[in-house]
Amino acid sequence: SEHNINSKKLIMDKTIRVAILSIACSFFLTGCMTAATTFAGIGGSAAINHRMSGISHRTFTAPVSKVKKAAFMALSQMEITVVSKGQREQEDIYFISAKTTKRNIEVEIEPISKNATQISVKAKKSTFVYDSATANEIVQQTKRQLG
Repeated sequence: SEHNINSKKLIMDKTIRVAILSIACSFFLTGCMTAATTFAGIGGSAAINHRMSGISHRTFTAPVSKVKKAAFMALSQMEITVVSKGQREQEDIYFISAKTTKRNIEVEIEPISKNATQISVKAKKSTFVYDSATANEIVQQTKRQLG
């Protein structure tokens, strides 16, 4: 009888341990899955947004005048024709409109501080189709021109 009670107690202890372990694992795994899903969603939406908008951004530690010059040199080196340039109304954002036979390019250069400047490049194939690879390459060539 005493052996029977000890067996039942052992089974009950194992059952309780398994239940507690199962509950603990479900909390941890649920948390991990939620975190993984959240991070995947953030990364995925950023990739989709970049792909859909075709805009490439980069901030350089350089004054706006140097970034402007470097952007013009990059476009020239890539044989992309500048169509117009100027300052956006009521803003300190400088723009360059350029094109090739297959792409329309928009470059915006914005001073962040005296020695920090952001460049944003958008390359469009058509009204709804963007070319992020070309936008990225213009940013990379601008970086190369800055040295």
